[in-house]
Amino acid sequence: MKIESIIIKNFKIFQNAEAKDLSDLAVFIGKNGSGKTTFFDVFCFLHDCLTGNVKSALAKRGGYREVISRGHDGEDISFVIKFRPSSDEPLITYELSIGQDEKRAPVVNNEVVRLRCGEKGAPWIVLKFSRGEGVAAAGELKQYEDVRLAEREKQRLESPDILAIKGLGQFKDFAAIAAFRRLVEDWYISDFRIDASREKQEAGYGEQLTRTGDNLSVVTKFIHDNYPHLFDEIIKKMKSRVPGVEKVEAQETPDGYILLRFRDGRFQNPFSAKFVSDGTIKMFMYLILLHDPTRHALLCIEEPENHLYPELLEVLAEEFQSYSSGGQVFISTHSPDFLNAIPLNAIYCLEKQDGFTVIKRAIDNPIAKSLCEAGDQAGALWREGVLTEEVS
Repeated sequence: MKIESIIIKNFKIFQNAEAKDLSDLAVFIGKNGSGKTTFFDVFCFLHDCLTGNVKSALAKRGGYREVISRGHDGEDISFVIKFRPSSDEPLITYELSIGQDEKRAPVVNNEVVRLRCGEKGAPWIVLKFSRGEGVAAAGELKQYEDVRLAEREKQRLESPDILAIKGLGQFKDFAAIAAFRRLVEDWYISDFRIDASREKQEAGYGEQLTRTGDNLSVVTKFIHDNYPHLFDEIIKKMKSRVPGVEKVEAQETPDGYILLRFRDGRFQNPFSAKFVSDGTIKMFMYLILLHDPTRHALLCIEEPENHLYPELLEVLAEEFQSYSSGGQVFISTHSPDFLNAIPLNAIYCLEKQDGFTVIKRAIDNPIAKSLCEAGDQAGALWREGVLTEEVS
């Protein structure tokens, strides 16, 4: 699946912003306070709306008044996301508008799914809901050009703050709706916490890292036991990138815990993760994440350069680029060293205009494009301020 564009209106610092022509690997840059974390929170917010409801997702962020853009009370918070389930399937557009009812309770004012099968003509509306009531059309994605909209069926939700895709997306008859639900469910926004990953963890079952990485030992053991070829590849890369690391093991203790241990070739006994550097843990977490046998549709990674020395950032960028061939990757960074490994057409600049943030493609900056074509690196241009609007 690939997101091609997203429009954000009245969501915190994004009063009216669009990220368009999104690449498989998209790197977002901007000064402190420009909205990089808020941009990633859009995906967390939509995920929370899906797994719970709009009211709980807003409450988690302080309520409607804390989420609506300043000075725009009374307007809707809205999103428009265009994506393709696969390269040979039609473009799907998901629109969501969230407002308040007469009692100031949050409601879904508009939720629409559109499907475009060709280049001409208006797209099919396969779902249209407002405040808990609406219609949806059933049919397979590749056969929608033969589906008549008269086949839409009226539906009613339990509450006006529930997303229609939450229920209808569970049924295979609603293929386009289910495709977007799968995309939202499979978004992974990392919030790695090094200290949490160091602690011994109760033995259990875990196939994928949590957002914080606090189940690192459990997932390490799972990959080691079930995908030895992948684990060998991870260890090989660790040995080449972190001096001294010869082996990593997830050892189950007699009292039912799993302890992550690193073996340094210069010493006979392995070290507990508790005594290993932050950078070593961080690199190992990224390798576990990026070698997951089941790829996420979208990875969102904030500031991967933290705890890592600059020489590792180029190879880490290559790992993200490789992953993006099978799953889209969004990254935020402040690091010129990381940007030096990223093509200009994969960089998106967040800039403040009149107190709100807009998103611009770096490749659309004629000065930056010209300098890169002449041999300059994106990281150097970022350090010099060429990628920001302040430089003309």
